[in-house]
Amino acid sequence: MNPPKDKKREKTLQKEKGQGCFRCCHCGREVSFSKDIGTAHRNHCPFCLWSKHVDEKKPGDRQAQCQSGMKPIGLAFKQAGKDKYGRPRQGEIMLIHKCTGCGKISLNRIAADDNEKEILKVFEESQNLSQRQKNQLQEQGIQIISSQEKSKILIQFFGKDSQTLI
Repeated sequence: MNPPKDKKREKTLQKEKGQGCFRCCHCGREVSFSKDIGTAHRNHCPFCLWSKHVDEKKPGDRQAQCQSGMKPIGLAFKQAGKDKYGRPRQGEIMLIHKCTGCGKISLNRIAADDNEKEILKVFEESQNLSQRQKNQLQEQGIQIISSQEKSKILIQFFGKDSQTLI
């Protein structure tokens, strides 16, 4: 007799936590947890950028029942408040993930060890999202980074001298 899904999921999460790593649900590579990645909760693979639908209401809660893979579909800037003149301030770049099981959309911080080439690939592919998909993101308050803003991505990753990469 197999244990119920919840118990099996809990056992897997505890095992991963104890080992300090997890296996990517998309590429199968082993991903370690590290406190030096710039975020408190490792939730996606730094190699292929896929995630797993494990969090339900907040990062790190590990309460989602879905457990499907979450595909990286685009990039967005985190809203970082306002500058001293009251203008919106641009924040860090966030990955937009869409669950392949239930369709949930989530924003996730990019980690320091994420593959920049894969991030740029996600950006390029996101420019081909349908208008319907873009509208769905906007309805959730998510503004996908447009091709006109590519220089801002390059500056965040590679510094001001990255203008020559465009």
